[in-house]
Amino acid sequence: MKSLAIIALLASGAAAMAEPLTFDAQTIGQPPADWTCGATGKGTPQWTVEADPGLGHRVLKQSGRAPFPWCVKDDVALADGWVEVRFRPLAGREDQAGGLVWRWKDGDNYYVARANALENNVSLYHTTGGARRTIEYRDAPVAKDLWHTLRVDFKDTAIRVTLDGKVYIDLNDSHIQGSGKAGVWTKADSVTLFDAFACGRHAP
Repeated sequence: MKSLAIIALLASGAAAMAEPLTFDAQTIGQPPADWTCGATGKGTPQWTVEADPGLGHRVLKQSGRAPFPWCVKDDVALADGWVEVRFRPLAGREDQAGGLVWRWKDGDNYYVARANALENNVSLYHTTGGARRTIEYRDAPVAKDLWHTLRVDFKDTAIRVTLDGKVYIDLNDSHIQGSGKAGVWTKADSVTLFDAFACGRHAP
């Protein structure tokens, strides 16, 4: 498989790691500065910076309701590279999801990988023209109210999705090409915390 060869090449060299972003300098109760937050479809997403006593610092929280809430870092432009975040699914009757977006062109066109604590799975989608379409699902343990690490590596058409250090999805897809922003994502009524967001390009 082409994806396996490319991802193996990426793994063979050290990644050009960026320091994980913190929200400690952001204003509590407000969306983070230098991010754009919204949702695909109608609804009332609510992205706010909140204090987390357990971690001892501030995190990003989504507590509104919309089909697909997203929040992307404004100064990111990646065609190939990686994106990673820690997330903690707190609540949700329909969904308890935490996700990553990349190659984000606008609120209707981007890739998304997500883990869901209600379904215990990891999935990969492309959203084009405002419609989300499934690429692949995989069963995976996603415990509620615990911190998990979700990561995506992508180069050309190769995409690899990792949850808590284990690869669950590794394939090729060509629906969305070129550079775009990266950020985080949830679904429906998910109440989710995000911390330690990071992204970058792999070392040559």
